[in-house]
Amino acid sequence: MSKYSPSSIEDVRAILEHQLAQLWAKPERAGSIAPLMLWGPPGIGKSTVVREVCTAKKIEFLDVRLAQREPIDLRGLPVPNREGNGVDWLVSAEWPRDPASRGVILFDELTAADRTLQVAAYELILDRRLGTLYQVPPGWLLVAAGNRASDRAVAGTMSSALANRFCHLEVLPDLEEWVLWARANNVHPDVLGLLSTTPELFFSMENVDVQRGWPSPRSWERVGVVLDHATELPERAVQRLIEGLIGPSAAAALTAFRTSARELPNVPSLLDGDQPIRLPRRSDLRCALISAIAYHLWRAPRREHAFQRLFEVLAALEDDFATLLVHETLRGRSEAEVRSFLLHPEYTRIQKRLGEKLRGRLTRASDAMLRGVLIGLGA
Repeated sequence: MSKYSPSSIEDVRAILEHQLAQLWAKPERAGSIAPLMLWGPPGIGKSTVVREVCTAKKIEFLDVRLAQREPIDLRGLPVPNREGNGVDWLVSAEWPRDPASRGVILFDELTAADRTLQVAAYELILDRRLGTLYQVPPGWLLVAAGNRASDRAVAGTMSSALANRFCHLEVLPDLEEWVLWARANNVHPDVLGLLSTTPELFFSMENVDVQRGWPSPRSWERVGVVLDHATELPERAVQRLIEGLIGPSAAAALTAFRTSARELPNVPSLLDGDQPIRLPRRSDLRCALISAIAYHLWRAPRREHAFQRLFEVLAALEDDFATLLVHETLRGRSEAEVRSFLLHPEYTRIQKRLGEKLRGRLTRASDAMLRGVLIGLGA
């Protein structure tokens, strides 16, 4: 077990953005900004968060899979010089050349690379150059990622000389953060509903065959894609696909959840007013209904009508479940969307009933904007 304090994906995102800001503010000090080394199990989004930061900032992203390279790919190809008394080196064209360019070079799977490749990477990572032939432009941040030996992935040791070049971050999955990401990226509501009631299924490498499918943020996202197209295949084939992604135990739990969830009303129809409000008695199904409402509300074609129906559901729920529904509905939404909800005429009644409980739930850094809007509106 690592003694490092764990970092969430959002922690990594914030640190990446900070490092880039520092780099661009003083490009002449690029060599003093430590490259980041992201440690963590496979499938939790280490490389994805780097790519997403680059996309958001509209900068370039170069993904270098060291385990699939040879030392010559990094150092360059030796060729005889024109005088015939030595060699010149031809450096790969993939390395960024434009001195005004900005981006991130990610050395992925660094711990799966053998020592000769790690040695080849020393100079590039430490000095941001390859001899006298190539210099990394000052607007580029260097990042690496790899698995730990405890992750039962392809992971060798890192030499102390290379390790000392990095700022090391221990990255672990966080369900609440992933749910926000999953909603923004339209991951199927059945996945979110199951994980809201059985969070222990979100990520597990215990008692599973890690050479086959097992639950991880990556595999749950892919299960969502399978469910999006489930009507195109026989149910048996859908089940086999899901088992192949997350293993038989988690797949069985998802199947049982989906069977129970058929008792729930059709949420888009409920929000549109075509179905009466019927609340399930079982607490897990109530959580599933809450998750489905939070997913479909912001996609409803008649938003104001959907808001009205939501407030009717809130009136019918006990305080704890009602607070959870408001929380799930608002987390991760834009400030404009949050304000449109809190300024709705029906919210005044809900605020008197739930205001203190709702504020008590907003303890995470990602809730800062929502807390600020609530305080600003006196809600």
